[in-house]
This record gives sequence, structure tokens and C-alpha cells, in this order.
Amino acid sequence: MDQAEDEVYCIGCGAKIQTTDKNQLGYTPQSALDKGLEKGEVYCQRCFRLRHYNDIAPVSLTDDDFLRLLSQIRDDDALIVYVVDMFDFNGSMIPGIHRFVGDNPVLLVGNKEDIFPKSLKRNKMKEWLKQQANLQGIRPLDVLLTSAKNLDEIEILLNTIEKYRKNRNAYVVGVTNVGKSTLINQIIRLNNGTQDLITTSRFPGTTLDKIEIPFEDGKMLIDTPGIVHEDQMAHVLTGKDLKYVSPQKTIKPSTFQLDDQQTLFFGGLGRFDYISGHGAVITYFENNLMIHRTKLSNAENFYTKHVGELLTPPDKEGLEKLPELQRHEFHLDEKSDVVIEGLGWITVPGHSTIAIWAPRGISTVVRRPLV
Repeated sequence: MDQAEDEVYCIGCGAKIQTTDKNQLGYTPQSALDKGLEKGEVYCQRCFRLRHYNDIAPVSLTDDDFLRLLSQIRDDDALIVYVVDMFDFNGSMIPGIHRFVGDNPVLLVGNKEDIFPKSLKRNKMKEWLKQQANLQGIRPLDVLLTSAKNLDEIEILLNTIEKYRKNRNAYVVGVTNVGKSTLINQIIRLNNGTQDLITTSRFPGTTLDKIEIPFEDGKMLIDTPGIVHEDQMAHVLTGKDLKYVSPQKTIKPSTFQLDDQQTLFFGGLGRFDYISGHGAVITYFENNLMIHRTKLSNAENFYTKHVGELLTPPDKEGLEKLPELQRHEFHLDEKSDVVIEGLGWITVPGHSTIAIWAPRGISTVVRRPLV
């Protein structure tokens, strides 16, 4: 490419376009570049395939590259818009976030609010988010719940950013898979009618460089690359199984009347053992994830016999990628939510002893119930 073309960037991920090394960021064939320049829409090959075929390719951007980009935030006087996934809160926390923020103010945004049933109290969810952020060393100016699918809520988000940024840049930060790029796409659409400027998918790690959107005062809304958080459920599944753990519609809770020594399987991805106690447990998972009940004494054999077939996801192919399930035991004095991060949760009565099984490396958390 000549000098002018050296300045061309992929509108999907922000990587600089190059036509020489197909294994490096920003590669696109010369013929595709020529067509893209004619249309005014240049994508790297990776984003083109992701956009049209939902096909993800590995890239060479390292954790150090991500951290180097984020470290610039600390040195700027800016508002930090910190986006987390309400459905996978712990899995969407940026490790060491307080180090990147510095003294900058933080607006905490809980995304994917639309998948939660209306019975869940929003003020309670906000307060819980705030408490969890405090544990991470972050004291947000405000907490906002939003949905990238709702343009009215995007307008509220924009107005809230404007309220707090005070003529400064605003950096949007988050780990991969929290819906950050979808939020940015909606902001762009709201402002100038351009749809899907930034490549989005259910796959982790699809925005690779900063993307800047100007405010009227000349400052920028800056979309930073998603930090790869290896403890997300998305990292242990194949692409076609991700739809079972990434709800796209409002979750419909299911109630199971259980006695002690009974087990629930959540596909082949998780397991709940009611060791002692009894009563109704309520499950909150993606609506298409099959839940199977069996006796605790039969659970081990049931899993070994049926995982990858009756107990799916994963299918046989995905089973090779899935880490073994690990057991975590809890005694609950009070009614609690027991969470498998990135998969869902079970609301359990108090005075219960339970075990929760999750793929190795995936967090399990007990919290006060959201209902």
C-alpha cells in the first residue's frame, strides 16, 4: 500500500489495514481493500468473516497490548464509563480496574438489563452493583442499568455521560462479551444513523483498538478494546454453544420443588445438589438451556452416561474443550442466590446445604437474592 493507504483502518475493530501478512492484525487482500475503498467501508478479513459468517479468527494482540492502551486512561482527565454484564458480573470485572482509573470519576453501567424479569427490583440491582464495585476499589459517581437494544435507554445513557463528563473525554471500558460494542453501535446510530459500525458478536475479543466518537465540544467518546477475562464461561465453549449462555430475551424463571438428596443438571455445564433442606428453588438460565432432575445418588452415573447427548451443551465436539466440573459446597443460613458466573443462578431457601458444580476456572458466588 502507498502512504495514503497506510492510514486506512478497519471500521470493525480499528486495526490498521495491511495487505502483506495474513497472520497479523488488519490483514485484508488487496482486491478486498480496493473494493472497500470504493464503497468507503474497509474491513480487515477477520472482521469481514465475523460480520458475514460469524467466523472468529485468533489474533496476535497480547494482554500487554490491551493493558498499554488502558494505562493511557489513568493519565487523562476523563470520565470512565465502566460497562459490566449484569448476567455475568464477576466474569465481567476488569482485574485491577482501580489502577487504570486513577483519580478519574466512574459511571458504572450494568448492561443487558432487558434479560432480567421485571419482578427483579431494579433499585436492589443497582445497590448490589454499587457494593460489588466498592469491593473492587471503585466508588462510582452513579450506577445506571441499561440495554443496548433499547434506544430510549441509550439516550438516557448518553445524557448521563454528558451530565458527568464536564467537557472532558469519556472512555468506555469493559471486558469482552459485556455488550460494550453493541452499546457503542447504538450510540453511533442514535447520533448519525450509521448502523453496525463496530463489529459485534457473541465471541470474546472482537474490538482491537480505540474507536473515537466526537462530542460537540471537540472532546471524544472513546471505545477501548475489551479486556480478555479468561474466567468467562464464553471461553470454555465452542461458538455454537454460546447461544445457550448468552440470553437474548428476557429470562423465564423455572420453579422446582426439591427434597434433599436431589440434583439438577443445567445441560452439561453445571450441576446443583440439594444435600440437605427442602422447598422450592427457582432457576434463572437462558430459556433454551435444558434442566434435568435426578437423584443425587445417581448424578455421577447420569452425567457420565449422558453428557454431550442428553445433557447438552456441550455437544460431543464441545466436550473436548470443556474443563471438568468442580464441586463447591455452601451452607445457606438465609435465602440466597447461588450463581454460576456466565451461566445463571438458583434462588435457594435458607437453612440449606448445597453443592454447586461449575467448569474448572468458572466462579461460583453466593449473594443476597435479587428477588
